[in-house]
Amino acid sequence: MIATVWRFCVRPEAIKAFEQAYGSRGDWARLFARAEGYAGTELLKLDGQPAQYLTIDRWRDLEHFDRARVLLATDYAELDRRCEAYTSEETWLGNYGIVE
Repeated sequence: MIATVWRFCVRPEAIKAFEQAYGSRGDWARLFARAEGYAGTELLKLDGQPAQYLTIDRWRDLEHFDRARVLLATDYAELDRRCEAYTSEETWLGNYGIVE
């Protein structure tokens, strides 16, 4: 199992829309759910920092994640463009192996 991890700084006026799009049942989770090997999303909010978030998307393995990126590329790009307005900063932190 792997996790892809992103860090976001969210614009204060967009927090509600961001949480709806990036939450465990949000737009990104629904998009990823169309691909085999997707195992869920978690949205974490940094305590004491209302605009700082992490997302953790879990995948069966790197191969499934890579296939999903190809399969969902067009819809991913469209959703990414729409969600850019929610954040002032977006940083990919990498793919992490989940230690079981």
